[in-house]
Amino acid sequence: MTGRTNRDETIRFIWATRGKTWGFRFLRSAGFADPLSDYERAFADVSDQREVCHRSDPDTVVLRFDDPQGRCDSAGRVIPHDFVLIGRWADGINSLDEGLRTVWPLVAEEFAACWDAEEPPPARS
Repeated sequence: MTGRTNRDETIRFIWATRGKTWGFRFLRSAGFADPLSDYERAFADVSDQREVCHRSDPDTVVLRFDDPQGRCDSAGRVIPHDFVLIGRWADGINSLDEGLRTVWPLVAEEFAACWDAEEPPPARS
């Protein structure tokens, strides 16, 4: 991954999603000023898959899953959640179910509070 010079354990993950009325946004940046290139590189092999758990390199796992609460955007599409787990956050994640159980509890309340807001919150590290 670019932007990192070592395995910084304070880096958590990149999280991209959309809300009810706002489009694709990064809600977590993993400490990157611009996480887009790292996100695109990690998802390159699986970008067309609707739900996925894929180890893109030894320290990185990508997850994509539909909103566990079934929330939809204003067009009626189920909202997807994309994660790039880096370093220790990727350790032990070998399936979509494991990823969902590990990551969703960390962001569920945060997403519930913002998904139907007019504007998305700024990305957190």
